[in-house]
Amino acid sequence: MAALAALLAGCFGPTEQVEEIYGTTMGSTYSIKWVGNEHTPAPQQIKQQVDEMLEAFEEIASTWRPHSQLSRFNAAPAGSCMEVAQPILDLVQLAGQLHEQSQGSFDLTLGPLMRLWGFHGDGQPQIPEEQAISEALQRVGHQHLSVRGQQLCKERALELDISGLAAGYMVDEVAERLIASGIQSYMVELTGELKADGVKPGGSPWRIAVEEPRDESRVAQLVLPLRGYGVSTSGDYRNYFEQQGQRYSHTFDPASGKPVLQDLAAVTVLHPSAAWADGLSTVLLVKGSEQGWAYALEQDLPALFVIRQGDGFVSRSTPRFTALQQGEE
Repeated sequence: MAALAALLAGCFGPTEQVEEIYGTTMGSTYSIKWVGNEHTPAPQQIKQQVDEMLEAFEEIASTWRPHSQLSRFNAAPAGSCMEVAQPILDLVQLAGQLHEQSQGSFDLTLGPLMRLWGFHGDGQPQIPEEQAISEALQRVGHQHLSVRGQQLCKERALELDISGLAAGYMVDEVAERLIASGIQSYMVELTGELKADGVKPGGSPWRIAVEEPRDESRVAQLVLPLRGYGVSTSGDYRNYFEQQGQRYSHTFDPASGKPVLQDLAAVTVLHPSAAWADGLSTVLLVKGSEQGWAYALEQDLPALFVIRQGDGFVSRSTPRFTALQQGEE
């Protein structure tokens, strides 16, 4: 009987179940689910590891902590170089690739413009004078950053705001930690950025809802199966102000120093890296419904565009997005 029990256990494997932990990070929340069994770490052990990872990252990269490495780099004058931790270098180098590939549509140095328009700090949202915008533009520009070994250098008095990539980057890092712990099936969500892989008990994939861009409520527009992809949505429907009938969002065109003004309400991007999905969704939003669409096709990106049309919206999916939505990839 004992031999038979051992044989049956070997045939069917250990009991699997979905585990879940929650927490706070980066001024928001996180949620992580995974398929665990008798060989994977206990949920409290996973939570401790994740909390330690996120705290260590914020300690070096949070601009809300005045003694973090990133805050000290931002306070340094033009012409400064400073040795920084690898995560900051990783983010700067990723941002540099996005900046170059998108012809400048992605930039981590827009802090002075964000404050000027009232999206950062305690200021009230406002339309600034053109002269003030021109002066703020003299303190932005990713091309004035450089990496020299472990040092980050700036030609101008730049300020880095990594919030456009940080959550996606840490989603990837947490996912790697789960895999290293023997977990193959998971869904990691940090502050709205998400990645999932594997299947749940029963064989179904992890599924996530993509919101319809409504100002007053959250409504699922469609549901996506995820197998090894990160997903990110950027839009102008959460953080914005209106003046004289015009909507001004917190997504900026680095060339003009002004919020993007267009008919593109939101864009969702899928990518094997959550950090890349995070950055690319911003790139496409900045480029707009026409140039962004052309760029997504050129780069063969899985992307969903939600465009304002009258009082409603129309959606447009790239071929890669449609294939992934239908489970064909």
